[in-house]
Amino acid sequence: MTITSPSLAVLWRDLRPSGPPVAHTFRSGYADRWVRFHTLPGSKRYPETAGEYATVLERHNAILDELFPGTDVFVVTADWAATADGPAHHPEPRRTLHADGIHWWTDSDTADPDPDFHVHMRLYADRRPWRPGCVDELLRAVADDRLAEVFLTDTGLRRIHHPYDGGADVVLATPAERDRFANRYVEWLPT
Repeated sequence: MTITSPSLAVLWRDLRPSGPPVAHTFRSGYADRWVRFHTLPGSKRYPETAGEYATVLERHNAILDELFPGTDVFVVTADWAATADGPAHHPEPRRTLHADGIHWWTDSDTADPDPDFHVHMRLYADRRPWRPGCVDELLRAVADDRLAEVFLTDTGLRRIHHPYDGGADVVLATPAERDRFANRYVEWLPT
């Protein structure tokens, strides 16, 4: 099933009215349902070996598979530009790794009086059936700090998984569900 830019933006505004879909704000915006997991033992931030990359992917996929079993997900990526419709500052690897993503949202920071400091973050999304491994290349790029502001959510926007270099911020549907997740993956919580 395809998505359209207006339909996804309307869905976000209807179901998540507290703010725009800016992944790094989810922690504060949904603090009562948020939990953080680290993707490497000892809170190590960046994988260096094949084994560490495997651990990162295993942990992400374990959580994602529990969040989204047998359902479709929206996969969201971002780029940044000096103008809302101008060229991206660094279009790769987003453009290659998320070629099916459609532009659906622009979050503009124009608070600085100098337009040279204005930043426009553009979000792209696709809808796909969740299956373990289907976003591994994106997760590797995030782990290597080559992509930021990536997130996955179910099509009802109830659960959100925001990977970052070193872990993932997860927003659950309720505080009780957050607590169950934290208890299930207690060894992956920050120390």
